[in-house]
Amino acid sequence: MSLTISYATLDEIVSLYHRIPEFTLPVDNAALQQRIGASAACALIAYVGEKPAGFKLGYALDKDNFYSWLGGVLPEYRRDGVAQALLEAQENWAKEKGYKSISVKTRNSFPAMLMMLVKNGYQVIELEKKGEVVDYRLVLRKELDAANGADIQLRFGQ
Repeated sequence: MSLTISYATLDEIVSLYHRIPEFTLPVDNAALQQRIGASAACALIAYVGEKPAGFKLGYALDKDNFYSWLGGVLPEYRRDGVAQALLEAQENWAKEKGYKSISVKTRNSFPAMLMMLVKNGYQVIELEKKGEVVDYRLVLRKELDAANGADIQLRFGQ
């Protein structure tokens, strides 16, 4: 399996977003841009061979803190390391830009995402109770420093 991570446009993110079954809310380029605003952003897309397999989108909360907002992997590419590669690429980007931490929000209904985040050094810092327990949101954060992921080598494709 040939996996490549590239920078993405918001149009590419929207296209993949609509192919991920867990995402049910309508989203378009304007909605993404409105959320990001004038903040620095990192939009990544993963390709398996020539086919888009997943994406990750985040933006700066302030000069020290980055928010990993939206991401997903198409069902046929799950358990192939795509999400892990995107997470590592985003962390590397954030460190290169000088951010000191990354935060992310997930739900109890996404246990694979929660386990991957914990495995990668993210810690739960907040719980938002909304709806049923399965819908509770967990806010996690990871402090970034030279020791975190220093051995990660990323190859961005064209």
